[in-house]
Amino acid sequence: MSGRRPKVFISRELFDEAINRIKQYYDVEIWDKYYEPPREVIIEKASKYDALVTLLADKIDCQVIENAKSLRIIAQYAVGFDNIDIECATRHGIYVTNTPGVLTEATAELTWALILAAARRIVEADKFVRSGGWRDTKTAWHPKMMLGIELKDKILGVIGLGRIGSRVAEIGKAFGMKIVYYDIVRNEEFERKYQAEYMDLYKLAEVSDVVTIHTPLTKETYHLIDERFLNKMKKTAILVNTARGAVVDTEALLKALREKRIFAAGLDVFEQEPLPPDHPLTSLDNVVLAPHIGSATYEARLGMANLVADNLIAFYNKQIPPTLVNKEVVKIRPPGFD
Repeated sequence: MSGRRPKVFISRELFDEAINRIKQYYDVEIWDKYYEPPREVIIEKASKYDALVTLLADKIDCQVIENAKSLRIIAQYAVGFDNIDIECATRHGIYVTNTPGVLTEATAELTWALILAAARRIVEADKFVRSGGWRDTKTAWHPKMMLGIELKDKILGVIGLGRIGSRVAEIGKAFGMKIVYYDIVRNEEFERKYQAEYMDLYKLAEVSDVVTIHTPLTKETYHLIDERFLNKMKKTAILVNTARGAVVDTEALLKALREKRIFAAGLDVFEQEPLPPDHPLTSLDNVVLAPHIGSATYEARLGMANLVADNLIAFYNKQIPPTLVNKEVVKIRPPGFD
């Protein structure tokens, strides 16, 4: 690089601790707006910088990559990376990293917050109190007021048994639930440890009292949860999604919720983000909505930022980044900026 320091564009404000580590090796520019950079900004910065730090809302497609002549690494501040054209990046010798592991606990706990909120109608009950609906009943307690669902001895169906799905299942055992799961790879060690049962997707839909989704978004998982799946679920069942919005067919879910073909849903992710306040989902009482906050704890977000720094610093030092996504890129170009 003719002795100059590499330049990195960071598409959101991160924690100072991680930024200061990165600044020891890179010249840093940070997008200081709360909203994501417009596409034209991403294209411009990618064409001029040696490294990018991106989020899920930053679409890094082949057009961006092909215009990025000096770009060598994209450090994604997320576990998922469906916003990045990995195949195109690999062809151009660009390393892509992500931030797995450090947000497992936060996302698993948020999953359980949604499960419990949906099962016990917490958001609906809160609104009932605040709006005066409880007062208007003129009764403090009634045998049929705000009836929910107990979880002990029920069946938890986990779709996607990675780090987060496994942790959600582990917590489910503490609630006294039976675990069933579906994944493209069977995990017999997990089955033995948690007395879990592997089954196909639609069998899982039929037997589960709670279905929780933890798969990446791929061509195969797009609308994996469709009308056929929802029609097989119990009328007393709950669907929770903290993975990617497009894994669930929103229109099919809306129909199932409206017609009370399932008991409730808890959603942290959506096909359209941000979700408009007039979206049909917002009018339903039997769905709990959160604004994509699965990893929104101080511990997780700081861990993610430090892992981004770890990846950038390793690459600078001509080392393979610790959480490299496209491992085959090493055959095309060694790490580093030479």
